[in-house]
Amino acid sequence: MADTYLTRTPSSTGNRRILTISCWFKRNNISSTQTLFANGGNSSNRDYIVFESNQLVVARYDGGYQYQIKLNRLFRDTSAWYHLVVAFDTTEDSSDNRIKIYINGVRETSFATNTRPTLNRDTWYNYSGKLQNIGVDYDNAGNDFDGLMSHVHWCDGAALAPTVFGETDSTTGEWKIKTSPSFTPGTNGFTILKDGNTITDQSANSNNFSLGGGTLTKTQDCPSNVFATLNPLQKLGNSNVTLNYGNTAYKTTSSAWGNITSTLGFSSGKFYVEGKILGLNSSTGYGGMGIIDSTRAGITTGNESFTSTGNTAGIALDYRSGQSAIKSAGDTVSSNIGNFSNGDIIGMAIDMDNKALYIHKGGTYYQIGGTTGVPTSGSSKTGAITIPAGVEICMIVMSGYSAAADFCYNFGNGYFITTAVSSAGTNASGNGIFEYDVPSGYTALSTKGLNL
Repeated sequence: MADTYLTRTPSSTGNRRILTISCWFKRNNISSTQTLFANGGNSSNRDYIVFESNQLVVARYDGGYQYQIKLNRLFRDTSAWYHLVVAFDTTEDSSDNRIKIYINGVRETSFATNTRPTLNRDTWYNYSGKLQNIGVDYDNAGNDFDGLMSHVHWCDGAALAPTVFGETDSTTGEWKIKTSPSFTPGTNGFTILKDGNTITDQSANSNNFSLGGGTLTKTQDCPSNVFATLNPLQKLGNSNVTLNYGNTAYKTTSSAWGNITSTLGFSSGKFYVEGKILGLNSSTGYGGMGIIDSTRAGITTGNESFTSTGNTAGIALDYRSGQSAIKSAGDTVSSNIGNFSNGDIIGMAIDMDNKALYIHKGGTYYQIGGTTGVPTSGSSKTGAITIPAGVEICMIVMSGYSAAADFCYNFGNGYFITTAVSSAGTNASGNGIFEYDVPSGYTALSTKGLNL
């Protein structure tokens, strides 16, 4: 997440000409300049890997650019994990081979800028006494990386192929992670963020990092199991919004309806998600949580509450006593469902196999037509909210009106922004951590969950 960065100062100089950097990353917000790695001492002497206008740049600046390689490809998919490998060997006779950049196992060959290092050029990497930063610029301030990182590997002394760290899945043809790559780390090499959020070196070395700023948030989202988040590229209505905490927290910043959908959708299966009210406390504090058909996700005009349209279902939240309601296809199916307070948790069990939605507040499912919802009731749909026929590919949606309506989702990572669930409920699927019990047969919305 933004403002979180890691730092280390090597005590010994390693190989400044030959090294490999490998990491998996997932972007949250795009379009700003964001640093992945930076080494050096000041603005005039540093090597770095950054995003500039969604393009990856690998460069060294020593009063002027000693090398600068900018990829043509754009990194704008906030739902995907990317694998990056940058292999340096400035002793290579061919200038094109002195820095090799791989994305998801494929070497990049299309460049917007392609200035290569001279033969035997030293870098600031692996240099004793020079800051080695991850997620922030050389001076521990500015151009913070806003996203997630996993399996960060550093090899001092060898230019390695991406196949050391990943491989092609024989069934899907997709590039996938090797969770225990085998390589010799060298003097300043390390492995961090391999298991959970540990910044203790997990290689044979003890090149541990320190948390320089921000908060390390534990997440189950990883390259082998990608969890849904809110999608900054799919907004309906008000485009003046704030997204943060791994794109799980959302609010609008002007007085108009704004809605946002999940990065993952589904046409069948049973999924569970929890939302939390962070702020709902003024005359303009109202919004909603629920589901919406994917066709609405591509519409970016019109200020509306998602619950007013025909291919939606969910809960319309209102700060005013007794004015919240549960709706389906734009119609109220249960009104005057009571007050809501900051900190309230709302759970949704979504059964697309039977087109049934069940909503609870604090673990107690709402009644529809006088019957309490039973998410495990299957085709009988006991106490269910009917999912409209127009919802064919289901997306999870959140809406708000003005900055006074502030919400977040736990898609299964076990956190509401930076606060862990207080006591995790049961989850027979083993996929995702939630505050309340996940009904039998339901799971978190993630790539693993979609294939259970």
